[in-house]
Amino acid sequence: VLSYFPAATRVEEKSVCLVGKGITYDTGGLSIKTPGTNMAGMKIDMGGSAAVLGAFIASVLNDQQQDPYGSRLLKPLHALLCIAENSVGPLSTRPDDVHTFLSGKTVEINNTDAEGRLVLADGCFFSYKHLNAGVIVDIATLTGAQLIATGRNHAAIYCNDEELQQHTVLAGKSSGDLVFPLPYCPEFYRNEFRSQVADMKNSVADRNNAQSSCAAQFIGNHIEDHLSSGGKWVHIDMAGPVSSGERATGYGVALLSQLVRRLQS
Repeated sequence: VLSYFPAATRVEEKSVCLVGKGITYDTGGLSIKTPGTNMAGMKIDMGGSAAVLGAFIASVLNDQQQDPYGSRLLKPLHALLCIAENSVGPLSTRPDDVHTFLSGKTVEINNTDAEGRLVLADGCFFSYKHLNAGVIVDIATLTGAQLIATGRNHAAIYCNDEELQQHTVLAGKSSGDLVFPLPYCPEFYRNEFRSQVADMKNSVADRNNAQSSCAAQFIGNHIEDHLSSGGKWVHIDMAGPVSSGERATGYGVALLSQLVRRLQS
């Protein structure tokens, strides 16, 4: 966790929390990726944390230099880098394992290759519980289905608040890191995670039911208290725009930097 408290910050001010998926390499775990599911190139699975770190540094430096073209930061800013490796070993999570998360909720693992949502669930809950979050922004290379939904150039966003959704879309247009909204309908997606032995499974029952929205909703299931108390949350799935060919694009740094500025009012 990296934290910055601007000089203009009021003690009681709600914070902006940036939460990034940082899977340094994703083999799929015991639900291992095959040649058909493209293990090669999974070094990019830490792109969310890279974007968060870059945006945090840029925002802090701009604020300290009193950038005449930007807004002076008025709210605490936190960066949470959810870093892990999804690999195979004696301590690997197994399908059928049940884990208890920071939220207190239990999750039955039915797919170890749906790992990003696990670290993000804890990161987002930590933001709500310990960092006085008013707005939580998480960003991740979360689902291959994002490319089907919004393509290679637009990230997909899943958001509980129309104003925050609009801020994110406009930040994308002004920065060039484009985004497009997904349907936000938790009541349609929660049942995809039904489990007989835990509060939820980690992967959906029906892969034809808005997979990217469902994956985001898994994270939302762990921050229900934040959302019900008026907290705002936007999830950014950047699986497509994170890379071009075999190289990373740096997607997300400019988007998050612009969004942080927009959230200061």
